[in-house]
Amino acid sequence: MVFTRFRRSMPSIYLLLLAAGLGGLFHGCVTTKKTTYLQETEETADTLKPAPVMPEYYRVKVNDNIFIRVSTPDPRWSTMFNTLPTQSGITATEQTVDLISYRVEQDSTIKIPFVGSIRVAGMTIPEITAVMEKELSAYITDADITVKLVNNYISVLGEVRAPGRYPIYKEFLNLFEVLAMSGDVLPYGDRNHVQLIRNTGSSTKIIEFNTTDRSIIDTEYYYVMPNDVIYVKPMKGKFFNMETFPFALILSSVTTLILILSFVQPTP
Repeated sequence: MVFTRFRRSMPSIYLLLLAAGLGGLFHGCVTTKKTTYLQETEETADTLKPAPVMPEYYRVKVNDNIFIRVSTPDPRWSTMFNTLPTQSGITATEQTVDLISYRVEQDSTIKIPFVGSIRVAGMTIPEITAVMEKELSAYITDADITVKLVNNYISVLGEVRAPGRYPIYKEFLNLFEVLAMSGDVLPYGDRNHVQLIRNTGSSTKIIEFNTTDRSIIDTEYYYVMPNDVIYVKPMKGKFFNMETFPFALILSSVTTLILILSFVQPTP
């Protein structure tokens, strides 16, 4: 009698198992609403402030490294102020950065041979170039001065295809270009709550914003700065990887078990 009642309830059990399996599939689905960037919306993130008309230049901070190249018709003057000879063959890496550049000291200055200390912290690269031209004009004329930021990197962490630390090769790099460098956000990365960690010199800011909202373009955080960290959090509902979870195998096994039980005859 018990087995007969079980057999009569088999269709209901089958439907419940099928519904549970499909429910799991739909629960893990990622819709285009969650993955499409720059959507039009009437809502604006409260944590984001309006951006200036043009993106701001990075302002040099203590412990930054500044590369300065002085080119003159007389190579003797160039050698005096340059950290390395022009044909040295040494390139900027994590290990050689101190060899080819001037570090911004705790007193906000860099130490230039024969010139002395020059305050540069809080200044942009164009401003530092103008100061260097003025300071060196007492020693040389017709000099071409190049100033660059050496430690020009950005880090990308979390749910992206290629997390890591990337060099910045252009003056103004926006958030989506950074995500493209890291291979874009994975299907289960939370595009609605991307975090930007920025060192302002006196403190560290953590700003959270929504990359699916088009209004991000009009914020001051649309363009990244050197040493920024971008963190893409996983979605809250992610507790397994839908791309690798064996749903097909599980549903096939359950279906096979139900079919076997449905054909089993009760013993007399």
